[in-house]
Amino acid sequence: MLSFFCKTPSAFGTKNYATLPFFASKRSFQMARSALDEMSDSGAFTRTASTFRNFISRDPKSQFPPESGRYHLYVSYACPWASRCLAYLKIKGLDKAIGFTSVKPIWERTKESDEHMGWVFPTSNTEEPGAEPDPFNGAKSIRELYELASSNYTGKFTVPVLWDKKFKTIVSNESAEIIRMLNAKFNDVAENPALDLYPSDLRAQIDETNDWIYSGINNGVYKCGFARKQEPYDEAAKQLYEALDKCEEILSKQRYICGNILTEADIRLFVTLIRFDEIYAVHFKCNKKLLREYPNLFNYTKDIYQIPGMNSTVNMQHIKRHYYGSHPSINPFGIIPLGPNIDYCSPHDRARFSA
Repeated sequence: MLSFFCKTPSAFGTKNYATLPFFASKRSFQMARSALDEMSDSGAFTRTASTFRNFISRDPKSQFPPESGRYHLYVSYACPWASRCLAYLKIKGLDKAIGFTSVKPIWERTKESDEHMGWVFPTSNTEEPGAEPDPFNGAKSIRELYELASSNYTGKFTVPVLWDKKFKTIVSNESAEIIRMLNAKFNDVAENPALDLYPSDLRAQIDETNDWIYSGINNGVYKCGFARKQEPYDEAAKQLYEALDKCEEILSKQRYICGNILTEADIRLFVTLIRFDEIYAVHFKCNKKLLREYPNLFNYTKDIYQIPGMNSTVNMQHIKRHYYGSHPSINPFGIIPLGPNIDYCSPHDRARFSA
């Protein structure tokens, strides 16, 4: 049974969404309940949009002001969308102001009353290395958090979840918007407030880059892996490798994807690249060319991995156990490949470009 995957992001930068009403429990969201429901008649994977779209703001009237200690981030190390939020927490130095908790990597039953398989918390701090019980609500699963925030919720139970401890509700489950909040709204309590991953002079370029990287690469690997017919797989794979080739060409001339400074677009690209050879090449049939066969992309991935704080956001054991253990329609026996166990701490050549 292929069930609920980690995230339903939008191609951020191309659409404007209204903020949901504060008390989400008064709303009933009609959305697909699983990745199986996100298939078109052609056999192509079509991702649905996120639902909780509130914003943290410094406006005195804001229901969600940027207060230290008020918010908590629920993630899975396995999920790339959640991992980019965790990356921001680390490199901005916000992990003392905003705590985080990771779920277990392999989906389990979330309720006795139905067959839903999804993200669950361990029952103790020792049950699953890297995962912890829910410290605030005693929830057994991410599903319980959604149902606590909205008693009428009918959508998917995804990570990341930015949680407001004061009102016991979900601020946002859209990673593209969470990272923008973490970048700019908490600088008063950030240990690295000078780091701006969405600078005003590069915003148009970042938005444009995000669009084609999301379509071709971030979501592209899923369109390959979840395709149910040959034609949509072939088209997705074609777009994936065109986008990877484009990245390789850009990175032959500059250190980062939007120039010689690190930006949001790099973090969004990195979370897919770090999973590519270990997961997507095998599990999602993205094997035409490995990341290691792209010299610029491979060294670029190592460069970002070695940014202080970034390596702590990559738990390859969680990543591999989730993908190979939670998609029985793709890998029915849950066998986890041994390799390739890439050393991303090895030297890279990206310092040849001026920063």
